[in-house]
Amino acid sequence: MFILQYSLTFAIALSFFASTATAKIINTPSEVSSIECEISYTDALILGLVEGITEYLPVSSTGHLIITNHLLGLDADTPLYDKTGAAVVITSDAGTVRQFTLANAADAYVIIIQIGAIIAVALLYWKRIQTIIMGLLGKNPKGLKLLFNLSFAFLPAAVLGLLLDEIIASLLFGIVPVCIALVAGALLMLLVSHWHKSKESHKSPEVIEASSPDLHELSIAHSLFIGLLQCVAMWPGTSRSMMTIVGGYLVGLSPVRAAEFSFLLGLITLSAASAYKMIQVGPLIVKAVPIGPVLLGIFVAAIAAAIAVRWLVSFLTKHGLSLFAWYRIGLALLVALTFM
Repeated sequence: MFILQYSLTFAIALSFFASTATAKIINTPSEVSSIECEISYTDALILGLVEGITEYLPVSSTGHLIITNHLLGLDADTPLYDKTGAAVVITSDAGTVRQFTLANAADAYVIIIQIGAIIAVALLYWKRIQTIIMGLLGKNPKGLKLLFNLSFAFLPAAVLGLLLDEIIASLLFGIVPVCIALVAGALLMLLVSHWHKSKESHKSPEVIEASSPDLHELSIAHSLFIGLLQCVAMWPGTSRSMMTIVGGYLVGLSPVRAAEFSFLLGLITLSAASAYKMIQVGPLIVKAVPIGPVLLGIFVAAIAAAIAVRWLVSFLTKHGLSLFAWYRIGLALLVALTFM
């Protein structure tokens, strides 16, 4: 835990010192020739590290990235221009046209670098993914049932995510909503963690693991329940991992299997979110941000996420969710005192 905490603290602290140097503002097209990019390699390194560490931990990657973007000065409503000096514009679903800003680019960037976290889980859980592939080929019934469970768990987010995307982006991507969600999520984790420890206090970790249903043994209703809880995490600062792990606890999964279901569901959810964002603003990102910082962010996120995932599985077995809850409360207080 300490290594991950220090790494995350270092990344956020570095963003304090890097903020004035890395937030390059373009005010007029005439400045374009002297400024190559808005999201620099330093920004990419910091954001990739924060994304990778926090994506699968129950602390809210989106909340941490919003805070980090603010520290780096990347949440400014500064219009962006391409290398020719032409304004980069975005067309909304309603057909209105507005200029693509630095904040728009940063918000899209942190979703796109989730590809790194996706790659990390795909490699770590390749055997599970193989069973799903074999299930699709009709050679592994358990793999096919697991795919059905993951699909039903993903369904609520697929529907509500498309319906609420613009509303969430306009109302909830800010410091105050993130702080509220951090504290609310912490209280929920403390409550569920206390309930789970009380229920399983007479059992050893080995017995808890052995008595837990496997992921393919979940019912459709249980899978949908976890999926509905995942939708709550559309509020930045809540944490998709936290809601799905809590959901796993509530339907009877052991900490290890709850985390594993969360990771595999995240593989689908994050892939869909990244693909949707690439379709939506990918061409604009290409115009506004060079490929180098994008690739660096993805690479750093993949390495950091792989380390975080391996560590989390071991930690949950021994210690549960309480420490993450107190961390969230401490972070919310720190952010509130600093920015509000």
